[in-house]
Amino acid sequence: MRRVLQSSAVRLAFLYVGVFTLAVGVLLAAVFLATQRELAREVDLVIGAELEGLHDEYEEGGLQSLIETLNRRTDSWGRTGAVYMLIDADGNRVAGNLSAWPPAAAAGAQWIEFDLQAREHGAEIDHPVRAGIDAFDGHRLLVGTDVSERRTFVRRLRQAMLWSVTLAALLSGLIGWWYSRRVSARVRAAAAACEHIISGDLAQRLPVSRANDEFDQLAGAVNHALDRVERQTAVVRATFNSAAHDLRSPLYRLRVRLETAAQRQGEGEELREAVGAAIGDLDRVQRTLATLLQIARADSGAGLAESETVDLAELAREMTELYAPATREAGLALAVHAPPTCMVQGNRQLLAQMLANLLENALKFVPAGGAVEVGLTGTGGADAVLSVVDNGPGIPDEQRAAALQPFRGLERDDTRAGSGLGLSLVAAVMRLHGGRVVLADRAPGLEVRCEFGRA
Repeated sequence: MRRVLQSSAVRLAFLYVGVFTLAVGVLLAAVFLATQRELAREVDLVIGAELEGLHDEYEEGGLQSLIETLNRRTDSWGRTGAVYMLIDADGNRVAGNLSAWPPAAAAGAQWIEFDLQAREHGAEIDHPVRAGIDAFDGHRLLVGTDVSERRTFVRRLRQAMLWSVTLAALLSGLIGWWYSRRVSARVRAAAAACEHIISGDLAQRLPVSRANDEFDQLAGAVNHALDRVERQTAVVRATFNSAAHDLRSPLYRLRVRLETAAQRQGEGEELREAVGAAIGDLDRVQRTLATLLQIARADSGAGLAESETVDLAELAREMTELYAPATREAGLALAVHAPPTCMVQGNRQLLAQMLANLLENALKFVPAGGAVEVGLTGTGGADAVLSVVDNGPGIPDEQRAAALQPFRGLERDDTRAGSGLGLSLVAAVMRLHGGRVVLADRAPGLEVRCEFGRA
């Protein structure tokens, strides 16, 4: 539910439902109040007109004429629902079709409402009555009408209003749900396309519908930008690969010639040392080119085109066994702690190269007598964590972010500094596998933690 409420489309749909329902409710409430007020005004006008007519009757013919008129209307209740009653100053009934003066008619009141019991179909039924009172010459005249039909109409109108608001909320909710689903589907499709693009499929494009709306305009602009990026990336990749491959052959031939010159008998010792140093430089150049090619391959996403299920635990044990002689020769203790199996999806060759770089870094920087430990936790998939821990000099906090960038080697006073590509290759391989690299201080030493699926 929290993830659903985090969606902008869902929040917009809720806002739409709330605003639409409130607007419909306010409109219907205004109509209801206006109708109720108009019905009440109409009843009061009818009663007022009847009071004025009877008052004129009294003015013209006197009290007797008024009494005769009221007696002629004694059956008005059954025909029109009208009630009449005339009382004297002592409260005695003089004329009308009511048997008693209503208790609600207090002295001085001009308008009253009360319930009148009438027998219908063998049962006593309460009828609401609204009445007006006129006082003259010590007499009080009450004229009223049955308003049960008006109240029934108002009650039904209120129910219809409530049902209308409910139906409006349901209808707007359905529209909002449909709209949020449509928007969310388009956003998910665009996000999935972006994930494919990040994984290295630069030929992937954002989906475009036939609606030609804002989403399609945005997708078209992004696709146009991706076209240019793909073309430029292809040019850069082709140039980089061509240069790297073109340099490898002449460098290799130069190395062979230098080795041949160094092995000649009778040459001076200084010449052989110079040739040996040149060969060492060439080896570093070749390793740098090979590492750059692997980083380019990892960052391009081409490595996952050969994805397979890899047992990371078995690979860690194999690489540890492979580097065991070199660590013993360097005076280091090497250990591995891994579960029986830990399956991940990825490229076995790149994962092996990543672990090899981590072990070679430990061999290069940990002094004799130190220890290197390869650890693996998790059952596989996104919870797998591969770590290489040593008790060497470590990396200062302020240099750890730079250590993961190409050609950003650490500044050291000895000759052990490399090209600055070892950890950058590790970071590139982890990015390719949807993970991340974390450098942690072991005081002393360094822990390089490769967390899969936690980018």
